[in-house]
Amino acid sequence: MSGVEHVAAEEDTMITKEYDLEDRLLDYAAQIIRLAESLPQTRAGNHVAGQLLRSGTSPLPNHGEAQAAESRKDFIHKLSICLTELKESRRWLRLTRRVPLVEALQPVDSVLKETDELIRIFAASVRTAKSRSLSVGR
Repeated sequence: MSGVEHVAAEEDTMITKEYDLEDRLLDYAAQIIRLAESLPQTRAGNHVAGQLLRSGTSPLPNHGEAQAAESRKDFIHKLSICLTELKESRRWLRLTRRVPLVEALQPVDSVLKETDELIRIFAASVRTAKSRSLSVGR
């Protein structure tokens, strides 16, 4: 799954930039790891870090599984797993921010923003795949 992203450039012109969702998920997983490593070595910090590492790094390999899906139903299921894990990550990130478990909130906000964008991408992909599945079944 690759796509096109429109990036605003100087003087209100638009530049079209190719992006690869796998690379974006790889960058996201790296951000999650760096954030988890920055959490305090306390019971709460270790717990949240572990949960965040599991849910936040999961979309990368599950996206690979979706690309190798054996059927449309399997594809939808594996994309849905990515979406579920991203939503769980958003909750752990919000908790990290609410406590707060870190002094500088900007890195958490940055990862939260990317999480929300990825959720929108995967939600749209699941909707599209489901609607195509229904139209094929008719």
